[in-house]
Amino acid sequence: THWKHGGIVGVFGYGGGVIGRYADLQDQFPSVAHFHTMRVNQPSSKFYNSDYLRSLCDLWEYRGSGLVNMHGSTGDIIFLGTFTEQLEPVFYELGHVLQQDLGGSGSNLRSPSCCLGKARCEWSCIDTQAMCYELTHYYQDELHRPAFPYKFKFKFDGCPNCCVASIARADMSFIGTWKDDIRIDQDAVKAYIGGEIEPNAGAHKGRDWGKFDIQKEVINLCPTGCMQMEDGKLVIDNKECTRCMHCINVMPRALRPGTDTGVTILFGAKAPILEGAQMSMLTVPFMKCEPPYENIKDLIE
Repeated sequence: THWKHGGIVGVFGYGGGVIGRYADLQDQFPSVAHFHTMRVNQPSSKFYNSDYLRSLCDLWEYRGSGLVNMHGSTGDIIFLGTFTEQLEPVFYELGHVLQQDLGGSGSNLRSPSCCLGKARCEWSCIDTQAMCYELTHYYQDELHRPAFPYKFKFKFDGCPNCCVASIARADMSFIGTWKDDIRIDQDAVKAYIGGEIEPNAGAHKGRDWGKFDIQKEVINLCPTGCMQMEDGKLVIDNKECTRCMHCINVMPRALRPGTDTGVTILFGAKAPILEGAQMSMLTVPFMKCEPPYENIKDLIE
């Protein structure tokens, strides 16, 4: 097929959201003479109920091929394969029945995406869902009407675990962080050392790796060497901490992020096919971010 991110076909008023595809052998394969893709903007954190998912599948089964890709690297819900005359009916039902919009494609702002954030994750330092929702609505024109020389994408991670890979997959990465000290529960540290609490929240339960060794499994693996045991207590030189999250992930009941939270902002991640992954560059080490995020919008613009 021949295909292009926008410009060949689309829906009224939008320049993106539809990727036009036409078969070269239309006479031989008339059922796929057109095989356009529609990108549907996913809900923040990708929360769905079963009725909503059935409605999506029923719509595409009726109006398209029935093939659906739930969240590729773009983050969108991907409807694969339909004819030109079905684009407007699908767009109408998405907007008026399912209360859902098309996502971005082409040289525009791509659909922002975020991790579970504070909805489910106790490590989240920012409300990723609120940020994603606000900036998606604020930049509707940039999302739906391509005007950039190249695509541009926001991603929002609640903590440095980076569950939506913003550091590797976003032109502008927002990663939750803290600037005060890691909170330590020394009694819980002793419980980990004594084997009363399983490390890694029990993720490696059943592995015959022997007794938990805090020196080998936590302290020696700290990238800046900012941790040590003194008189039976875990001590952290917080000014040297790079927020790698390793110690917190291994001992989540003993260590927690600080309470003075905000966002770290990075730019420039790409994943070009020929050159390989390019990680984003740290630009703003710490910035407070609270609704309506005017300081974030000022930085973007």
